Amino acid sequence: MNRITVKTSVKADIDKVWNYWTKPEHITNWNFASDEWCCPKAENNLHPNEKFSWRMEPKDGSMGFDFEGTYDKIINKKLISYKMSDGRKVDIEFKQNGNEIEVSETFDAEGTNTDEQQRAGWQAILENFKKYVESE
Repeated sequence: MNRITVKTSVKADIDKVWNYWTKPEHITNWNFASDEWCCPKAENNLHPNEKFSWRMEPKDGSMGFDFEGTYDKIINKKLISYKMSDGRKVDIEFKQNGNEIEVSETFDAEGTNTDEQQRAGWQAILENFKKYVESE
């Protein structure tokens, strides 16, 4: 199975980056790939063997899905590893790089969309995260 990595650097301290990534009240403000989409609901229990569920849907309400999974490993302000509901794995690393935090997500590719489509979608969400953190 292919693994795909996307990354960005956020101009903020690790506490802010970690909180904005993990707190439901922030997840709902960035967890979508384009302005036509939204994340109206997020539940997040950030502990090993616990679950998360983030609702993703277009703003017109025409469809939607729950992005869900179970956490495998959490290293505070450094690493989040989880398994999506379809069994694919995701690893997210947070690294200090000067006055920025590099956020790197590596995930198992799925077989429906091309690797490039998947990379573009995940990168767009990551850039939305960066924009949200840096504007707050």
